[in-house]
Amino acid sequence: MITNSASGTRVDEVAPAVYRISTPVTILPGGFSFNQYLLVDEAPLLFHTGPRRMFPLVREAIAAVMPVERLRYVAFSHVEADECGSLNELLAAAPQAEPLCGNLAAMVSMNDLADRPPRGLADGESLSLGRTRVRWLDAPHLPHGWECGYLFEETAGTLFCGDLFTQPGAEHAPVTTGDILGPSEAMRSAMDYYAHAKDTRRLVEKLAATKPKTLACMHGSAWTGDGGGLLLELADALSPAALD
Repeated sequence: MITNSASGTRVDEVAPAVYRISTPVTILPGGFSFNQYLLVDEAPLLFHTGPRRMFPLVREAIAAVMPVERLRYVAFSHVEADECGSLNELLAAAPQAEPLCGNLAAMVSMNDLADRPPRGLADGESLSLGRTRVRWLDAPHLPHGWECGYLFEETAGTLFCGDLFTQPGAEHAPVTTGDILGPSEAMRSAMDYYAHAKDTRRLVEKLAATKPKTLACMHGSAWTGDGGGLLLELADALSPAALD
């Protein structure tokens, strides 16, 4: 559903109890999109907050699905404006909510930046939300940020994969089975946002081993299919030989 006709913000269920909140923006030629993902359970979780100035749109979209005050966790991959820019506004709107991130992000940033103490997760640590569980996966410098990591929802197999498949453009289907690697590689060719650290392939393979059925991308469409296979294709594209 469209939750704000002026901004074009919309909400769509892209996996069981996983809602994609997406807002088109014009910060790049051809447009771009910012997505957040709301996982509705006994302890609801939001992955990505959106930039601080986008908070009213995100709050409005959450409220179309459930009361904002019910939020229990506000999670993100790494410290960046579109990842956690409106974290404190969400904490103020949801009195029981905690910031949720990797231990490194909690230690070096969120203990100071967040208005409420963060819940840090170790690599491989799981957290029950009720009928679902999420598992934190450390992924330093993938694609950037030494504190970077991802959440994998173990019940239905959704990987909240952040910037890994960043697709250009403002208008996207909420979820697709089509090609997202090609567009994301075109985006990387134009504006390479990968650190290309020495452990890149090992970390992508670690994510692929979860065998996700849905990839919840931060920019562009979510994707459904053989997520493990697509991640291995990404690893091949990022290999030194492919980059030469």
